[in-house]
Amino acid sequence: MPQLRAALVAVALIAIGATPAQASTAPAITVEQGRTQPVFSYADAIREHVYVESPVDSDSDGRLDRVRVDIIRPKESGPGLKVPTVIDESPYYDNSGRGNESERKVYDPTGNLAKFPLFYDNYFVPRGYAVLNIDMIGTTKSDGCPDVGGRADVLGGKAVIDWLNGRATAYHADGSQAFADWSTGKAAMIGKSYDGTLANAVAATGVEGLETIVPISAISSWYKYQRSNGVIYNFNYMSYLSRVIDTDPAAKCAAVRAKLDIDADDSTGNYNAFWAERDYIAGSLGDASKVRASVFAVHTVNDLNVKPDNFSTWWQALADRNVPRKIWLGQYQHVDPFDFEGRRDLWVDTLHRWFDYWLQGVQNGITQEPRADVQVGPTEWITQRDWPAPSASTKFFRPAADGSLDLSPGKNGETATFTDVRQSEDAMVADVGTPKPGRVAFTTGELPRDLRMSGTPEVDLRVSLDKPTSNLTALLVDFGEATRVDWRRGQGVTTLTGESCHGESTASDDACYKTVVTNVATRPLEVVARGWIDVQNRDSLSESSPPAPGTWAQVKWKTLPQDYIFTKGHRIGLVIAGTDSNYSGERATGTTVTIDLHKSRVEIPLVLGVGHSLNNGDLPKDKGTWHGPGQIDLPVPDNRLY
Repeated sequence: MPQLRAALVAVALIAIGATPAQASTAPAITVEQGRTQPVFSYADAIREHVYVESPVDSDSDGRLDRVRVDIIRPKESGPGLKVPTVIDESPYYDNSGRGNESERKVYDPTGNLAKFPLFYDNYFVPRGYAVLNIDMIGTTKSDGCPDVGGRADVLGGKAVIDWLNGRATAYHADGSQAFADWSTGKAAMIGKSYDGTLANAVAATGVEGLETIVPISAISSWYKYQRSNGVIYNFNYMSYLSRVIDTDPAAKCAAVRAKLDIDADDSTGNYNAFWAERDYIAGSLGDASKVRASVFAVHTVNDLNVKPDNFSTWWQALADRNVPRKIWLGQYQHVDPFDFEGRRDLWVDTLHRWFDYWLQGVQNGITQEPRADVQVGPTEWITQRDWPAPSASTKFFRPAADGSLDLSPGKNGETATFTDVRQSEDAMVADVGTPKPGRVAFTTGELPRDLRMSGTPEVDLRVSLDKPTSNLTALLVDFGEATRVDWRRGQGVTTLTGESCHGESTASDDACYKTVVTNVATRPLEVVARGWIDVQNRDSLSESSPPAPGTWAQVKWKTLPQDYIFTKGHRIGLVIAGTDSNYSGERATGTTVTIDLHKSRVEIPLVLGVGHSLNNGDLPKDKGTWHGPGQIDLPVPDNRLY
């Protein structure tokens, strides 16, 4: 009866959002000021592990793979006081580790975790949550072989959600059956990079009990992660990543890795059944139409690892289906919001309120707040009701033979020509105004006021090739001296010696992490948006269709999304070139590309301000050709998937 009374008190507290006089000495879920309170002992929490049976046999050993699940939960949790669950499923617990400080799992003599990576356990267990760290199939202490975004990756995590809800079987280390009699059945999945990708993937199966996900810098389509409109970023990448995350002897999963490379089909770069299985937006295993969970997405517009089209296309698919959602959008590279300078406390509190609402039923108003937090400068953030900015409107900028870029079409018959050569982006954007054989470039006049780009630009070119195909790169460039977030160095942050603490600590697992500061750099230009296409994939990602040499073909493709302010007095540049050596493993084709300027344009979503329009007269042409800065060093960021 005391446990029953505790459970009833917990329900009542959640409903009214306040703490009455205690009816029992046993801790219960306690809510004050719209937040669950840390009334449970972290030091005394139950630490255990189980093995959940999955529906896959990824290593073909004749036995269904079992998924290792490490659990920490309040001592009082059980049949009389059930608690919801926060899950971080990861392939990195015994190799690269998690977080800015690369924390790995540490085990005690009984085989349970003495240290759970990251702060989730320290913070949420005292507030009445269980925290689960899941070893993805094929990694750390789970059975099987990783299949890099495919069935084994996805269905292993789904099986854990099913177990929490009594739909799957789990075992203790001694072989006895394990029951989640402490679970409400409500769960959240959170994580950065591959971890967040697993959250997207499991949500896309429509599994019941997964109430919310928090994907951070996460993949929604592995095709988008490794390809852009037929252009391949890295060859044989899927088997490479499988080797990175699998610390078992190489022979165990060699056959699986060989099949990954065969099925991925790097010979064409086309989308096929392999990629459809790993597409969580509109795929064969899961898709956005099945999502039951709310989504709190976090990404950064300069993430050239998990490129931001992975969030923007996922975000739009969720919006089309009215999925409850929220977003934080930063200007860093591949960085967790816990390490956004000056926002750590806000991140922890916002995450806390989000989980309280979706998992504990606390009516704290978080879903009535502005949906989007957007970073628009090194230290400046704004909130708005959605993303892209609802007030953004598309403007069509058109290139001309004189090197200008404005709102009027070029003259009929004007063309520009370049050759597809392999070159770096800093070479592509150098010496604008000086003809170069490997690119063409166009710039506006000085901007009369600030213009904010919010959304996804689209390039639309009419081209003629002298060979069957060509790689094409489009770059939108901000020409003008400015101090910007230096996302190219250290992911955009530098780790300091000082620490901040979030949650309770033990001698083995503290809740304190080093603080960071944003890196900035002053440069005369920045590449703001970029996009790539193989011309033979202009009509279909699944089938190659080379245009006949010497004929005209319309080629239209989206760049990566952005949110960026072009400052008054700067110029917007459009650079069209061939193979981008920074982000593509492709060889150049050597094709001569001719662009019909009269029938070509770039569409840019701009926020113009209340009462303002953008007319051609607002973009005065320069008298004579404008010459941009010479080649400067634009470092290529670290693109590890961690």
